Amino acid sequence: MKNDDKFLKKLTPEEYHVMREKGTEMPFTGKFVNFNKKGMFTCKACGNVIFDSKTKFDSDCGWPSFYDAVPNSVELKTDLSHGMKRTEVICAKCKSHLGHVFRDAPKTPTGNRYCINSIAMNFK
Repeated sequence: MKNDDKFLKKLTPEEYHVMREKGTEMPFTGKFVNFNKKGMFTCKACGNVIFDSKTKFDSDCGWPSFYDAVPNSVELKTDLSHGMKRTEVICAKCKSHLGHVFRDAPKTPTGNRYCINSIAMNFK
């Protein structure tokens, strides 16, 4: 599913903007911000399992936060946009933008805060 025509047919315009054009949803608006069910989060574009609910935590940043991803499910890329250096999180399977990861969560087992757009995920 690397062809953008397939994404245009599968995703809503807002989903496409976030996942293919590296946009972001407004903080505290996503359906998974205050979501606490047990299960797995998947990439909305391709179904790849990316996060286990066991790794979700409340970071109060406005987006769902996880301290670790499912092994080999995401790739990390340097993002120099907006005049800052960040680490982008993309789906390893379809290369869609999911969010960013920050090393500012000292009370988690990894120290990581994967800050992910709700709109980029489904839940099983």
